[in-house]
Amino acid sequence: MQFSISREKLLQPLQSISGAVEKRQTLPILSHIFIDVSEQNELTLIGTDLEVEIKMSLLLDEASTAGTTTIPARKFFDLSKALADQSSINLTVNDNKAVVRSGKSRFTLSTLTADDFPRVSEINEVVTIEELSQSTLKKLLQKTQFSMAMQDVRYYLNGLLLEIEGNELRLVATDGHRLAYARRTVSNDYGEKRQVIIPRKAVQEMMRLLDDSDDLVAIRIGSNHLQISLNEITMTTKLIDGRYPDYDRVIPKEGDRTLVTDKNAFRSAISRVSILSNEKYRGIRMAMSEDTVTIHANNPDQEEAEEELQVTYSGITMEIGFNSAYMIDALSVVDEEELTLYFVDENSSSLIHIENGEDEYKFVVMPMRL
Repeated sequence: MQFSISREKLLQPLQSISGAVEKRQTLPILSHIFIDVSEQNELTLIGTDLEVEIKMSLLLDEASTAGTTTIPARKFFDLSKALADQSSINLTVNDNKAVVRSGKSRFTLSTLTADDFPRVSEINEVVTIEELSQSTLKKLLQKTQFSMAMQDVRYYLNGLLLEIEGNELRLVATDGHRLAYARRTVSNDYGEKRQVIIPRKAVQEMMRLLDDSDDLVAIRIGSNHLQISLNEITMTTKLIDGRYPDYDRVIPKEGDRTLVTDKNAFRSAISRVSILSNEKYRGIRMAMSEDTVTIHANNPDQEEAEEELQVTYSGITMEIGFNSAYMIDALSVVDEEELTLYFVDENSSSLIHIENGEDEYKFVVMPMRL
């Protein structure tokens, strides 16, 4: 096998697939990338960790010799990155060795047989969505992914729910203490409700691969796998086999106590006050009256912070406690300059509800006892 390619043309594909390459060295071949050169002069690169697979294909400008191999992903990427700008890279494979040449530089890497490289199963397609742009899907993920759990024993929370029903696409994430919901109205009718849970790592890789362009993304949903295709990149992931909680029961109705405030001023005040909150629990207390919210925090070192903010509050005077980090995370993905928080009482979750044309977002933060 042999091919030549410019450094700039190779770096971006290598960077794209690097996120899927296994970092923990559980199986040596998982630290490698699969390389295939076809008779049609097409170069295909694949990385996987057995859960997520990323594949990228591109046409070579120069004549090549067909073949397959696997080489160490990190070493090949670092070597390619370290070469001079605009340099040409030639890779030749013989006798379990890959020789990389560029100018007067020569590097020899060990290879493993391509036949041993694990591949994700073919997706048995159930439904395909081909009407979302990269920027739209990225925005929906951005509005929800921060609420996913991390290494929770309730494994189904360590991912993001994708739900398609009729002409609505919904994304939901929760860690049991907060919840983020995004809904997008789509053109096609996809019939009855279908739910899949996308693993945390796959969501993070999707965020990394997607850009802010209007190029369309193809989403293929199978019974055990989900696949997205964008330009020359295809990412396939296993799905979490579990039943997602009924999120509708968690999202409170719009309460009769409302707080209307400038988002940036509110977030900045919470950030400042939370500096002196308990470092483990990050709790803050909010006292709301007609035109004022007072945000207070203290910690075991007898330090405290308090800030008063002018707002528009409607309802009975109340005090409620929150994890400041959860509230800041939600406020950070809100685009609107002014927002409304809805409350039922001191012991119920708060709700930020935003409707914007084809999109709807809900952010829920559970209260804390302080």
